[in-house]
Amino acid sequence: MLRLASMLYSIIGTTMAGTLIIAALTAGYDTLVPILIAAGIGAVAGIPISYLVAQAITKNKI
Repeated sequence: MLRLASMLYSIIGTTMAGTLIIAALTAGYDTLVPILIAAGIGAVAGIPISYLVAQAITKNKI
């Protein structure tokens, strides 16, 4: 399941980071530090989400 979670993270982590970057830019934060913080939060938030999605796939809940 770890292999599946790591493959899913490559998609989910970048999507979460990109979404939070767009949210930060929309909120008016246009300097480097808030954009990097948003990307970091999105990348870290993608770890448990990808694990939960992999767990749901292996248990056929999806």
